[in-house]
Amino acid sequence: MRLVALISGGKDSIYAAYLAKKAGHEVVCAITMVSDNPDSYMWHVPNVELTEMQAELMGIPLIQVATEGKKEIELDDLTNVLSGMGSRIDGVVSGAVASKYQMSRIERIASDLGMACVAPLWQQEPIGVLHGLLHDKFQVIITAVAAGGLDASWLGRQLDATSVAELVKLGNKNRFSIVGEGGEYETFVLDCPMFSKRINVLKSEKKWDKKTRSGVFDIKEIETVSK
Repeated sequence: MRLVALISGGKDSIYAAYLAKKAGHEVVCAITMVSDNPDSYMWHVPNVELTEMQAELMGIPLIQVATEGKKEIELDDLTNVLSGMGSRIDGVVSGAVASKYQMSRIERIASDLGMACVAPLWQQEPIGVLHGLLHDKFQVIITAVAAGGLDASWLGRQLDATSVAELVKLGNKNRFSIVGEGGEYETFVLDCPMFSKRINVLKSEKKWDKKTRSGVFDIKEIETVSK
């Protein structure tokens, strides 16, 4: 099938696109929802503007869609752009893992438009998703944290065998999703098999709120380098 991938810049959405392509589908373009609401129920916010570079490295066009991020209404913005694509695509790739809220809404939009919803990560074991990322040579950094046990030291940290093991322990102790699907943490993909080059972060800023015990790794400048 010819698919459009919903990408946020984070690990789940890009990993889902990779797995869909690996399964034989053609990922012909990508959509990024650019939300004004940092607490959007559906869309990732930190560093989302950098998906433009990720799409370029994947060799596919990107459609950026502005949305106010209002609950439920934000779904209409996705529906509108997908409906305009007509027969050019057969389905939508979603990075949903366990969120019934996200999955049910994307499935409904796709169904209403006569499209398939492809979700390669759906209901996979969270630990399996993280280990799969490492096995498939995804280079991922953490760009936001908002959960007990995750402090400022996690901002900008790369996911590797050590950090994944720590996430599992902290997630079990503090009872949060170890894939961060509930907003416990956000990520950004620096490299993966679909990228023609690797992304390096040149300038960044850690922003930590002591009151809410949450923070953001704001990427200011990047470059691409040959692998």
